[in-house]
Amino acid sequence: MFTLVIMAAGLGSRFGGTKQLVQVGPNGETFLDFAIADAHAAGACKAVLIVRSDIEADVIRHLESRDSLPVGLDIAYVRQNEHGPPRPKPWGTAHAVLSAAEAVIGPFMVCNADDYYGPTAYTTLAQAMKKMAESEAWLCGYRLNHTLPVKGTVTRGICKVDGDQLTAIVEQEGISQADHIFSADTLVSMNLWAFSSTFFDVLRDGFTRFLAQHSDDTTAEYLLPHAVAAEMKSGALTVKVATTEENWIGVTNPDDLLVARAALKSR
Repeated sequence: MFTLVIMAAGLGSRFGGTKQLVQVGPNGETFLDFAIADAHAAGACKAVLIVRSDIEADVIRHLESRDSLPVGLDIAYVRQNEHGPPRPKPWGTAHAVLSAAEAVIGPFMVCNADDYYGPTAYTTLAQAMKKMAESEAWLCGYRLNHTLPVKGTVTRGICKVDGDQLTAIVEQEGISQADHIFSADTLVSMNLWAFSSTFFDVLRDGFTRFLAQHSDDTTAEYLLPHAVAAEMKSGALTVKVATTEENWIGVTNPDDLLVARAALKSR
């Protein structure tokens, strides 16, 4: 059993609204609905949604209206903007996860609220979590060609691995279906992680150091991949990669909605 931590406090600036609640499924499902249902089927006993105060009521209203919400699943809400110094822009994904610390007991999985990961991605990661040591974390790795849009370019975190061990994630911009820089089966990170509860201590210490350097910067973000990379570099954390053959589906701009809806309808 594990807790699913869903990062749902993003501003959706490029999308132009709260894409966490945009209906993308054939029955009016949001990405949130798919994440909760798929994680519960994989063994999640609790879902913690990290939100902003201004959208919390809308998120609660949506989930309470869903007849398909898993029976017996405990759901909690955390307002990211009430943790740390106040500012208009959230402090980043690592801070978002840290804000959920008091609501999580035991191992936990982290996902974005505006991505569709697919049911077997959750089951694959859940199986890996069963053998996870406190000094370990797991990342769900996707095949690059399973994450690329039909048109346009994207940025992807290219995973460097040795066996099943992650050695680095390198951000690569401008990747498209027409590119042949990387092979189609290159593993990439789509921000689906598993951690032990001791990782909250890592994030707490890291955020303290981050604030000491960036407290006056209104745009700096304490990001989860950077926090993980710092621990890997120090030798304090080993990250392993569990590979999925799922197709990732997501939206960045409003034009992506039709593509996402068609893809989810066909599944």
